[in-house]
Amino acid sequence: MPDLPLTEPSNLSTAPEAVSESTVARKRPKPGERRIQILHTLAAMLEQPGAERITTAALAARLDVSEAALYRHFASKAQMFEGLIEFIESSVFTLVNQIADHDSEPGTQVQRMLTVLLQFGEKNPGMTRVMAGDALVFENDRLTARMNQFFDRFESQLRQSLRALAEANGSQTPTVDAQARASVLTSFAIGRLQRFARSGFKRVPTEHLDASLAQLLG
Repeated sequence: MPDLPLTEPSNLSTAPEAVSESTVARKRPKPGERRIQILHTLAAMLEQPGAERITTAALAARLDVSEAALYRHFASKAQMFEGLIEFIESSVFTLVNQIADHDSEPGTQVQRMLTVLLQFGEKNPGMTRVMAGDALVFENDRLTARMNQFFDRFESQLRQSLRALAEANGSQTPTVDAQARASVLTSFAIGRLQRFARSGFKRVPTEHLDASLAQLLG
């Protein structure tokens, strides 16, 4: 199965460029630039294997700013995590929707959707800790609820394709079959992401993916 290019939305697509030592003075960041820098730094801190709960004090220290400076751009740390979740949602569902629109074969749709999700996690380890829930354990409950909604939405998208697949295969209960299989495949994807995060990013989520999907979809 060919890899799909993983695109990124504009809100996190580029980090502010580093200032070289030869630069005389850096002007005040442009509107929105500091927000992007904060989110990039938070994601980078989450990529450290075994990282404990990230405090605003540690985040501010990494950015070499005061905690008050962080709160000029985000009302709370929960809002910072919401910015990361928005990035995850936009990145994954932009591609999932493209697959649904352009791939006519429902079995191929399912395979590519799962591949997109797991490739995104593999390329963005810090985001995987958010998706797996590890980074949200001691944070606001609404963040976990929002990630749960993300996977519910992903499962719903799988279910649509799987229902079409069941109908094409002559199933007498395509809706029931699709619901059951979508649940299993979503749990498989979540498990792969959790294993990646909890292995210190050593067990990649796309490991033996084609063979695994062949078993699950066979």
